[in-house]
Parts: sequence; structure tokens; C-alpha cells
Amino acid sequence: MSEVPTGCCLRNAASLLILGLFPSVVVFCSGTSAATYRVAETYEVGESLSWFQVNYCLLSHGQQQYVAYYNEKSEMVVAQRHVRDSHWVHQVLPSRIGWDSHNYITMAVDATDRLHVAGNMHVDPLTYFRTREPGDIATLEPQSMVGRDEQQCTYPVFFSHPEGRLLFLYRSGRSGNGRRFLNVYEPDSQDWSRLVEPPLFDGEGQRNAYPLGPSKGPDGTYHMVWVWRDTSDCATNHHLSYCRSRNLIDWETAAGESLVLPITYEQHQAWVDPIPPGGGIINGCARLAFDSQQRPLVAYHKLDAKNHMQVFIARFEEGGWQIRPVTGWQQHIAFGGRGSMPFIGISISDLRQVGEDRFILGYRHRDYGSGQILLDRETLRPVDEELAAPASHPRELMKPLLQFEGIGVRIAGDLGTSADSGAKYVLRWESLGKNQDKPRTSPLPPPSKLVVVKLVTDSL
Repeated sequence: MSEVPTGCCLRNAASLLILGLFPSVVVFCSGTSAATYRVAETYEVGESLSWFQVNYCLLSHGQQQYVAYYNEKSEMVVAQRHVRDSHWVHQVLPSRIGWDSHNYITMAVDATDRLHVAGNMHVDPLTYFRTREPGDIATLEPQSMVGRDEQQCTYPVFFSHPEGRLLFLYRSGRSGNGRRFLNVYEPDSQDWSRLVEPPLFDGEGQRNAYPLGPSKGPDGTYHMVWVWRDTSDCATNHHLSYCRSRNLIDWETAAGESLVLPITYEQHQAWVDPIPPGGGIINGCARLAFDSQQRPLVAYHKLDAKNHMQVFIARFEEGGWQIRPVTGWQQHIAFGGRGSMPFIGISISDLRQVGEDRFILGYRHRDYGSGQILLDRETLRPVDEELAAPASHPRELMKPLLQFEGIGVRIAGDLGTSADSGAKYVLRWESLGKNQDKPRTSPLPPPSKLVVVKLVTDSL
């Protein structure tokens, strides 16, 4: 989560400069669209830490809303309200964060309406809570899951099985030596077990996979994109890869070739782009979308043959991954380091379809600023035309209220679905950025107000 990049209008001087660096690229006017969101109401949850960036969680489930965050004392807190009530009930949990931006919190609700909470883990013992009584956060209690490979946990993710069962994906181990396990929950017995006994990914003591997903595609299939990383140095990311599955048990390549679990680096048939270590890709940079034929598209950045940083898009077609450059930048960007990295000089975001036959891709570049690129849906080539792109959030949400150098606005989307039809909810707070998980010295900013914002759409 981060500030939404601000684009600029196509015809102004800044845009013309960018167009000189991007042949056939359009930069959009942020906030110009046929329909925009406006703030209907805000609900103050409490005060949250602001001295470094860590992700919080908003989950709407029927008539209930849950928020998980760290308060001004660095304590993990879960708050709950009824969607027709502005009053929040708070439950402080026995977990306290240090300075690690990896230690986000996530939540899910199972088929019996029990709340599950996991977070504050970076190579730490499993930190997981579950309500004893459905819908009652006062009954949140620490729990284990399977009881094995739960001493060095990171990256917790809840999601749903095709049959509706609750799943949990996490890493056991660390950068350079990690495995990913996939657990399944049985609500009647309230027990966890492995969905499959082997790990989903295994770095074999030499590396670690960083997956995006599993994400459900338009064909009902689950898709994953990942890179391998050799050490805790982010420069050692390499080999962009892809796989898919209909049942989350049997996995295959884009060509339909079966993969054997655990997926390892040596299964080269899963490679999308064999980028070497130091080749300019970083874990978390890839963006996944689908074209009109439901073929997967993967956008990412890497160094080109001239050692310049570029954005590329790969699509599986004619039996293989076809890779196309999107940008024509003329600058080298080098990055490396350990811990939660601040801005490395390049990032991409928001690959999605707009209109009948276009994709939009957001970017941020150290030298060329921020903007969005319009791509033809079929050729994936940048196109030179104007198109209104809706702002992700109302402009007033993105202006920091805390007067402190380096403060930015953080927005988390809703992981669930509210019974409040016609509205969407986001969680908003402010903080300094990541600091490679290192403490900052005084002076520090005051705590931030944490609010849930109700957004509605107006037609202009």
C-alpha cells in the first residue's frame, strides 16, 4: 500500500517531455472519468503507529466490519463494528511489533463466521488467533495450525479453496532457504491440516520463492507468478516464473505441462523470463492480468541489453512466452540491500483493462516521475491516444494531514464484501515509509488517525 501516483495531463509540458522518452505513450489525467468515487462517511477506528510503514487489514463480512492494526503502543489490535453503527469495539492482542515492515496483519472469516487473524511475523513463530465464538472478537485466542514448520514464519495469506474452504499460505524459513506451505481449515473440527503434504515451493536450502497469488483468473483457474531469490539481498532475485491450477493441488505450466510438488528452481519449464541475479527484477514487482482470450499477461521490470531499466510484458502465445518491451528509458537503475526496501528507483502498478481494447499500466521512475501507459489489448504495444482514467481514490484522501517530513498516505482495500450495497470501503492512515526494518531516531511523528472510509460512486 502506498500513495497513488499522480499523473499529468497529456498535453502539458511535463507530458511532452515524458512522451519524448516513451514513443507512443500516453499519460493520463488523474481523476478524469465518467464516474468517480466520493467520500460518503468516515469512521475513526483509533490511533495507529506512524513512524514506519506496515500494512493493516480491513475485512467486511455481512453486517460486520473488522480492522486489524498496530496502535500507538505498537500493540496488535482488532476492532469491530456493525455497518450501521459508528462505534468500534477493540480487542488488544498479546503481540507487539518492533520496526519490521514485513510484519503486516491479515484476516479471514470461515464458514462458521469465526474470525482468523495472522500477522507480526518475519522469520518468527506462527502468530495466529481465532475467535472461540463466531463474530465476537473478545474471544480471540492464540492458536497453532499443523504444528510443524511453524517456528520461522513469514508472509501469511488467507484465501478460499474452490470448494469454499479456508486456506492459509505462508513461508517457513528465510530468504535463501525457504519453503511455502499450504494449509486447509476444517470448520467443524476447527483443525488445520496440509492441503498437500509437500511444500508448494522449496528452495532446497539455496533460495526462496516469492509468489504473487494464487489469484483466481477469469477462467476459474488459480494463477501464480513468482521469482526466485538466493539471499536476503534483493539484488539476487531472478527467473520470473508462472504456474496455474484448478484445484490448488495439481499445478501446471502455461503450456499444460505438469509440475511436481514441491516446485523447485530446476523445473525450468515454469520459467517466463530467465532473468539472472542482478538483472533488475525484484520480488513483488510483477503484475498479472488477462487478455480477451484469457491468456495470462505478466508485467515486470528488468535491465535491457544496454543495462537500462525497462518495463516488459510477457504473454503466453503460440506455445511460449513472448516478451515485449513497453518503455524506452535511457537510465540505469541499480538496487540492492536487505530488509524492507524503500523506493528502489522503479515500480509498476495497476495493470488492468480499460474500455473495450486497452490495458493501463502504472509506473513510478526515479528520473521520469509517475504516470500511466496505455497499451493495445491485442498487440500490447503502447498507443498514442487520450483516454480518461478514473482516479483510484478521491483526491482529498491522498493529502496527508500530519505535518511531518516524509509522511505518506496509506490505503488498504477491503478483503471482504459488505452488505452495504452500492458502496465500497477503504482503510486510511498515514506513516513514514519503509526503513529496511531499522529503528528511526527522534524526532518521530505523532500517531496517525486510522479511519474506515465509505466511498460511493456518482455519475457525472
